[in-house]
Amino acid sequence: MSSRKSELLGAVLRYLFRHGVANLSLRPLAAELGTSARILMFHFGSKDRLLQDVMQELTSRLNTSLALLVQRQEGSRRVAPLRLFWDWATHEDNLPCLRLLYEAQVIAMQNPEVFGPCLKGVAVEWHEMALRSMSDSLKSSSLATICVAVFDGLMLELMATGDHRKLTLALDEFIRMVTRHGARMGGRPKRSSRLNAVVSKRR
Repeated sequence: MSSRKSELLGAVLRYLFRHGVANLSLRPLAAELGTSARILMFHFGSKDRLLQDVMQELTSRLNTSLALLVQRQEGSRRVAPLRLFWDWATHEDNLPCLRLLYEAQVIAMQNPEVFGPCLKGVAVEWHEMALRSMSDSLKSSSLATICVAVFDGLMLELMATGDHRKLTLALDEFIRMVTRHGARMGGRPKRSSRLNAVVSKRR
C-alpha cells in the first residue's frame, strides 16, 4: 500500500468513526478529507473496494492489539487473552473500532458476491488470532471458533444494550467453563492419540 493511500485510509477511518458507514458517500467523504472523489477512486477503485480495505485495516489493528496485550502480560499473573481483549475492546477509546467493523460487516453481508472473499478473510483472521492466543492445553480450532462466536455475540449485545457488567460476568463464566474443561482434559490423551491407539491394537 502506498504511503498516500495509507494516509487516506487513516483519514477515512477517522471519518467513519464519527459518521458510521451505513450512509457512506464518496463526495461528502472526499470533501471532509480535503480531496476529491476522483482521488479516492484512484486509490481505492470503488466504494466497495474502500469498504473492504476498511474491514481489513480494522482487523489488522485488532490483531496487532491482541498480540501486544498478550505479550505485555508475559511473566506476570496470567489473564485469559479473551478477557484481556474484551477489556481492551470495550474501553471507550477502542469500542468505536469494533462498532465500525461490525457495521461494515453487516453491510457487506448484503452483497456476498462482492464482499464474500473479504468477509471470509476477516473470519479467518479472527480465527487465527484466537488460536494463536490460546495456551497449549486449550489450543483447538473448534474452541477458537467458539471463542470468536461468543465474543461476537457479547459485543453485539453490548452495542445494543450497553450492559457491560452483565456481559463481562457472562464472559468470565464462559472462560471458567473453558478452563475447567482444559484442566479435565489436561491429563488425557488427545482424541487423535486415543484413536491411533485403538487402530494399532486392531492391527
